[in-house]
Amino acid sequence: MLDTTPLITAVDRFADRLRAAPQSRLQRGAAAEALELARELALRTQVRETPGSEPRRMPDAGMFAAADQVTVAGRDLALVLADEGELEEAVELVEQALGRAGI
Repeated sequence: MLDTTPLITAVDRFADRLRAAPQSRLQRGAAAEALELARELALRTQVRETPGSEPRRMPDAGMFAAADQVTVAGRDLALVLADEGELEEAVELVEQALGRAGI
């Protein structure tokens, strides 16, 4: 079984920083960056769970929900990852998004 702790840790760190960020920082792009990350993580999960089906797009639930969306999407992906390469790629996605979010 694949140890997905690095992905869970990265996702939780991103979500914690979002929750601690001031509203002004969320409005300046951190929440939008988080939503895009959550959408990408959710897409990857859907592709693994239901290959060949039309993926559903995660809705924009507002800037204050972005942390929860990242958490849920990241943990869902952690459940379906098959190999170390996918895990490393997912962790890198989260870390890059965190850098772009500026939080």
